[in-house]
Amino acid sequence: MDVSLTPAPVSGHIGAIASKSYAHRALICAALAESDSFIRLNYSSKDIEATIECLTALGASITREGEVTRVTPIKKATDGELFCNESGSTLRFLLPVAAAKKSKSVFIASGKLPERPLSPLKEEMERHGITFSPSFPLEINGRLSGGEFVLQGDISSQFVSGLLFALPLLEEDSEIKLIPPVESKPYIDMTVEVLRRFGIEITEGINSYFVKGNQSYKPCDYTVEGDWSNATYFLAMGVKVSGLDINSTQGDRAFIEILSSLGAEIENKGGFLHVSTDSLHGGNIDAKNIPDLVPLLAVLMSTAKGKTVIKNAKRLKYKESDRLESTYQMLSRLGADIKKTDDGFIIEGKTELDGGEVDSFNDHRIVMSAAVASLKCKKEVKIKNAFAVAKSYPTFFEDFNSVGGEAQCL
Repeated sequence: MDVSLTPAPVSGHIGAIASKSYAHRALICAALAESDSFIRLNYSSKDIEATIECLTALGASITREGEVTRVTPIKKATDGELFCNESGSTLRFLLPVAAAKKSKSVFIASGKLPERPLSPLKEEMERHGITFSPSFPLEINGRLSGGEFVLQGDISSQFVSGLLFALPLLEEDSEIKLIPPVESKPYIDMTVEVLRRFGIEITEGINSYFVKGNQSYKPCDYTVEGDWSNATYFLAMGVKVSGLDINSTQGDRAFIEILSSLGAEIENKGGFLHVSTDSLHGGNIDAKNIPDLVPLLAVLMSTAKGKTVIKNAKRLKYKESDRLESTYQMLSRLGADIKKTDDGFIIEGKTELDGGEVDSFNDHRIVMSAAVASLKCKKEVKIKNAFAVAKSYPTFFEDFNSVGGEAQCL
């Protein structure tokens, strides 16, 4: 599906959809609990469905009625392939969990997921009793044992989260030690927060996490909060958004702090958050803890006053696309003055962009960022393969049109 976007003024308000990051975590914890949990989830996506499908393949029973998802936990892990689709969170979270629950699992992935790195998680799991097949479909054998796990802290926070889900299930006590620098720590904090809601004790040290073995997950009635990551696209358009926790652990909440430091006006009133970017100016942006925001921030800074440097975004090369390259290609084709560096971008702001045709690179965040960019273009923008947006926000273009956008499927 291609989409054509005609520049048009947008306004009004929308409600934030449920956080994909929190949904993954709550569903996994619920599937490991002693008895049924109820997850209040007002939205789903391909990634969330992948986690539900894999948990069901492991032996959980998951049913939905309206916005309430009932999770009957895994009593005895069952055989069956775990189809992760393109969800990196699903794969990296459930590799250790499956290894803790049963002696053999087969993971299937699609899209770019088989190319995304599993090291050093793979090597640490191998040191603790697990063998891996050389390629996908990825078969793992053995039962995970506890002890000391050492991970580089700047590769993927998802590796840490996956271990944190699994280690309480093991007989032995365990410790995860992270080699600095530690990046995307808010995502690890989010995992620890959800684990504690489900009764799991985690002791945090300096770049380390101690986990006692033989713990039991407790059932929980859990409401998934609004998603800052997806809400940022509408905030960037100047649309008012409700349903966001201003004190959330979500790392992408930093969006408003970053924009405020660069001249944006932020209003939090009556349950609605509103961002005005009319006075946005250039500056330095450190992407160490907010990698998913980089394509959108690059779009916004392409029409800000002055020069912007975005750095510490090297891990974007290993997302659904090489997001350093895909963001650069997208903005270059729209007429932005952007240079790619080894770990980010140098952007000289312009009054407006030209428009034109861009590729989605099969990446949901490139699609949504291009839609925001279209509002600053002189002529229409065509996004090829825009259906990639379904990975996290299937109704994005419906919501876009509801606030005045002019998106048309081709």
